[in-house]
Amino acid sequence: MPAAIGLKRLSFALAAVLAGGVVTLVAVSSFIPAETVRRAVIAEIRGVTGLEPVVRGAVSVSLFPTATVSFSDVVLGDDRNGKPALAADQLTAKLSLLPLLLGRIETADIALTRPRVTISLEGDGRSNWSSLTATLARTLKGGAKQSDHVMSLSEVRMSGGTVTVSDDAHGVSETLTDVDVSLAWPSIARSFAVTGRFVWHDEPFDVSASAADLLAALSGDRSGLKVRLAGSPFKLAFDGHMSYLPTPKIEGTLAADGPSLRAALRWGGRQTLPGGGFGLFALKAQTSISGGVFALTQVNIELDGNTAEGVLVFNSEPRTTVKGTLAAETLDLSPYVSTIEVMRSTDRDWSRRPIALDGMTDFDLDLRLSAARITVANVKLGRTGIAANLRDGKLTLAIGEAQAFGGVLKGSLLLAKSSAGADIKSLLSFTDVDLETCLGELFGIRRLEGKGDVTMALDATGDSVFALTRTLSGTASLTARQGALTGFDVEQLLKRLEQRPLSIGGDFRRGRTPYDKLTVALRITQGAASVEGVSLEGGPVKLTLGGVASIPSRDLDLKGTAALVSTNDGAAAFVLPFVVQGQWDDPIMLPDARSLIRRSNAAAPLLDAVRDRKTRDAVREAIERLSRDAAAPAPVEPAAAPPAAVAAPPPAR
Repeated sequence: MPAAIGLKRLSFALAAVLAGGVVTLVAVSSFIPAETVRRAVIAEIRGVTGLEPVVRGAVSVSLFPTATVSFSDVVLGDDRNGKPALAADQLTAKLSLLPLLLGRIETADIALTRPRVTISLEGDGRSNWSSLTATLARTLKGGAKQSDHVMSLSEVRMSGGTVTVSDDAHGVSETLTDVDVSLAWPSIARSFAVTGRFVWHDEPFDVSASAADLLAALSGDRSGLKVRLAGSPFKLAFDGHMSYLPTPKIEGTLAADGPSLRAALRWGGRQTLPGGGFGLFALKAQTSISGGVFALTQVNIELDGNTAEGVLVFNSEPRTTVKGTLAAETLDLSPYVSTIEVMRSTDRDWSRRPIALDGMTDFDLDLRLSAARITVANVKLGRTGIAANLRDGKLTLAIGEAQAFGGVLKGSLLLAKSSAGADIKSLLSFTDVDLETCLGELFGIRRLEGKGDVTMALDATGDSVFALTRTLSGTASLTARQGALTGFDVEQLLKRLEQRPLSIGGDFRRGRTPYDKLTVALRITQGAASVEGVSLEGGPVKLTLGGVASIPSRDLDLKGTAALVSTNDGAAAFVLPFVVQGQWDDPIMLPDARSLIRRSNAAAPLLDAVRDRKTRDAVREAIERLSRDAAAPAPVEPAAAPPAAVAAPPPAR
């Protein structure tokens, strides 16, 4: 019972205090003129920000039940150039209750409705907000004079705002819209935090940032910094330190990831790189940003399932430049060439699809890349070192050494955009490679077995692969050892034709022709490859070949000689001219008919008769008469006894 009585008395006391506070607030509010409140709030905003408030609209003051002052159409900063530091449709200041009861006017927090913030950066690092920075540093600094104003703000809220950041010296201008953020002002603590949302390039982002020591940050000293940014294009997290004396500098750990690097570049207004790939990405590195240089060390980067480690440096002056060194265990570069169509899949012809080289002029690149294993479509490479250099839209790939096709690949490749489409220059050297795999993967030619060396020095210009083949020029050579030419058994063919010259029926495209050494030399001019020399040696067969191959139409028109070599003295026992015609991947080899007829005992006189002027007309008349008789209908005659059997002539020799 006594406890209940005590609780009841306490309730009456609290109610009395509350009622007294309300009565006091009403009394105080009746004695404080609204104009005094307005001037006090404007003076505090001026003292805190260092910016001159200009109220161009109506002002309303409410001291009960909540002490607030609202200003319409407010501008902070110099408005002479039409771009004030801050302009808002409405600024509402909430006053602190306890100081108000004591007769003082102090602002607890500020709310900005549809504010428009402009941040203009200058070449010397200053901005139109430099006065705010200096004022805040002076206000927060310990040991301030008693006359200095002590900041009382605890929060600034922005709703429906717009923030524009411009740097005319570097041609940068970014705008954030629908800005709804809250700034936790350090009225008591030394830290400073920002949380909220905004829209950037039509994509919403959530943001949170904090400075561990705002006074140190404003004074240019080292201060802890944390930033979190999350949106559809990417997510970013930074944890480190910042300072701006003697020069602005940010150091710490950076982590970023996103579903598509290509989409993120497109969102940022960058032209996307040609080809495919550039999808899922993630990055983590120790970061140092200073003087326009963005340095990443201890980099761990993931892109399209590939993982690499190393160092990257981004420089924004005088133009965007990327330099670095990356190493990986395995790399699959297939996504980046997946959209490149070399051959038409239906008619086995060169692709006529336009070559796209957009995005190669936006930045420069100097990158060293090494990997233990690399896959490019169907091509698999072993340990490889590549240097990629992109400057003024010209991409150079220098292959220091790559384990390829069982051998070694070295060389360089130049790719540049031109008025005709693309300029390509290549200097490649394949040493001791498996020729069937190498030529098959590169050119679709799979009729040559063995190990050998291939060198190519080529250049071309065109807007498609087909156009490139029509302008292709340069030289190429091949030296092969201990292999075989598949699809042709030249030895068996020569032996058969040596015994029976006219037995040319059947399919010659079978079997294989082994060799000890094979050499090929080509000179290419505007898509026409002149075979300057082909020599096949080894075993009982010796073969030479020459002629022209059309690269655009992928066909051959070659002539040569094949010889059976005597095993005793090495002399040619049987020599046969032949031609090779048709498509690269399915050529036809035909023996010279005139040579075969000449070697035939039965057909040789006919050939001689055709050559002799005295008998040529008679032979031609006989052939025409036989042709007319064969075409005319046979007369109907009475049945006769069957003729006597006639012995068949002996086979032709």
